[in-house]
Amino acid sequence: MRLRALLDTDALGLRLLGGEDELDRTVRGVMTTDLRDPSRYLSGGELVLTGLAWRRDAGDSEPFVRILVAAGVTALAAGEAELGDIPEDLLVACARHRLPLFAVNESVAFATITEHVVRQVSGERAGDLAAVVDRHRRMMTSGAAGGGPDVVLDLLGSDLDLRAWVLSPAGRLIAGPEVAGPALPAELCARLAAEHLAATRTGRRGPHRVAVGTTTYSLFPISSTGRAPGETRDARGTALSDWLLAVEADAGDWPAERLDLLYGVTQLIAVERDRRDAARTVRRRLAQEVLELVQAGAAPAEIAARLRVAAPVLLPGLGSAPHWQVVVARVEWDGEATHDGPLTQALLEEILVDPLATGPEPSDRIAVAHTDEEAIALVPLAAVPSEHDASGSGIHADTLLAAVRGPLTAGLDGDGRLTLGVSAAVHSAEGLRGALEEARHARRVAAARSGRVCAAGHQELASHVLLLPFVPDDVRRAFTARLLDPLRDYDRRHRAELIPTLEAFLECDGSWTRCAARLHLHVNTLRYRVGRIEQLTARDLSRLEDKLDFFLALRMS
Repeated sequence: MRLRALLDTDALGLRLLGGEDELDRTVRGVMTTDLRDPSRYLSGGELVLTGLAWRRDAGDSEPFVRILVAAGVTALAAGEAELGDIPEDLLVACARHRLPLFAVNESVAFATITEHVVRQVSGERAGDLAAVVDRHRRMMTSGAAGGGPDVVLDLLGSDLDLRAWVLSPAGRLIAGPEVAGPALPAELCARLAAEHLAATRTGRRGPHRVAVGTTTYSLFPISSTGRAPGETRDARGTALSDWLLAVEADAGDWPAERLDLLYGVTQLIAVERDRRDAARTVRRRLAQEVLELVQAGAAPAEIAARLRVAAPVLLPGLGSAPHWQVVVARVEWDGEATHDGPLTQALLEEILVDPLATGPEPSDRIAVAHTDEEAIALVPLAAVPSEHDASGSGIHADTLLAAVRGPLTAGLDGDGRLTLGVSAAVHSAEGLRGALEEARHARRVAAARSGRVCAAGHQELASHVLLLPFVPDDVRRAFTARLLDPLRDYDRRHRAELIPTLEAFLECDGSWTRCAARLHLHVNTLRYRVGRIEQLTARDLSRLEDKLDFFLALRMS
């Protein structure tokens, strides 16, 4: 805004004392100070408000004004409440250095002027940024490279002083403002994504506000292009597919213009999202072709030929044929037939982005196909183990979901489940069919567990847990009820903790001393509890058969 506009606003009570020729100067901010040297708090373009408490005698005005001019201040406004008339020495100093000087009537609070300036400047800067964003949108949608979401986030930081980050639904940091400090910690990214997914599932329209310590973040959904911000759709699909924009600010009292600007930013970022999805088309087609060949029982030589085509696309520059690993995933909704293959495909791509890379940029090396009910990922592994995969065994089920379990659980909570199975690495096309079946068996093992987000690996298929998913539900319920219901009932009535004691006893291989130490109990107390378990169930925990029955019952419960 211009100085002239301030002078023309009667409610501000400003009276021009000098600098008539400088009224077209631009005001970019406002600052109130009574420091003798406020230079460290000035960045240029400010209207400085002062009550003149820094002035002790006439000699103080010249150095004070010189400091303001050196810092690039636009104008000085001095209050009349403290000294009455503005001192002549200050008028002279301002005239000498061509610094416009205003007098502020004692009836007008500095806060009134500050609020007016901030409101005007913020609105103008938002309008300027909106124009920049619009130009950037046209540039990106026309096909030219616009620099990606990082450029837009840097504009938010430089033009509106807003720090913002783009996150995936699984809590992965996709983009952040390079000029606005360090990236968000992974733990904070996961929490913000979880809060966003949980809020989205309620059907409430964003932005959703989250307080983390003394900082408030406003979360804006990044919807697909071509859909208006307020348009509704299945909240479940939204929760698991949309990116989000996390802004370090409380948007609760923002004017409609600023909210519209941020929604415009999300639409612009959505263009980049669509561009990245389009780049995955070749990988998806390759995975679909390989999957169809495997399921149709094609000859290994034919499958190997397709894998040779896929290898350079997924691992460019690889000198030898890679090893392969298969991951199978399924999203299921309670009480409904499952037909969410495309959604699961996008979700699995998100989970598996850069599963082994150590650099800061994600590398989409995977190819994911889908059927109506599940998604199947073909993950290439270098034939020679790398430093970050020294064993050469690739993805491990126990760590696959570690970073994303919290956010995805929030998005599925209430009526959804995500289960994944991971195969062992195979070295040729002949092993790919077996790897697919192995991953599907592992996923069924994961589905037999409790929890909204579960995974199982090929290592578990060699143990008893391979059998559990195939036990009929009525048999499972009857078996666990006969062994564990008497203990649960007793625990409810007496708070005796027999179930936790049984679990610890079995995990300690029946060792009295180790189990007592683990539970912080005297051995005699432990013997009493075990005796009560045996009495209630008519079983003997010194017998291997009874130990095994209890072990299986606990696993199936």
